Amino acid sequence: MNDPGPRWLSAGEQHTWREAIESWQWLLASVDGQLQRDSGMPLAYYEILVRLSEAPDRALRMTQLAEASSSSKSRVSHAVARLEERGWVRRMDCPTDRRGQIAVLTDQGFAALSAAAPGHVEQVRRVLFDALSVEQLRQLDGISAAILVKAASTPADADGCPAA
Repeated sequence: MNDPGPRWLSAGEQHTWREAIESWQWLLASVDGQLQRDSGMPLAYYEILVRLSEAPDRALRMTQLAEASSSSKSRVSHAVARLEERGWVRRMDCPTDRRGQIAVLTDQGFAALSAAAPGHVEQVRRVLFDALSVEQLRQLDGISAAILVKAASTPADADGCPAA
């Protein structure tokens, strides 16, 4: 079999790749910093609270929560433990599967999310939506959708990372 070797990035592709990574790292750090400063929670916790708030009865199995928040089960389990310490989430055993657990958003957690949401939304608007034209936002939506379709169709390895 003839191995063609790596498909190296062109100079333009390298530039695009680095700009994409740098812009998303800056955007996520900016949003995370605002949440930490104003609400005392990292973006990962906010995302868990949002996912639970949108679920029926404000509850999800831990595996569903990990999938919804694009995180590993161990990372979500650790975050939920921290959220439990704050009284924002409680865990309960799954009635249909003794091995499973369900994370439930408490009233206190919903109140914390409600208090954090206005500042979070304003920060997202400031760093993403205000920076782009209507056409650029439409393009970003299409680009993001295409990347997610590729991600969903790429088999994951044992660590949950897409296989090469």
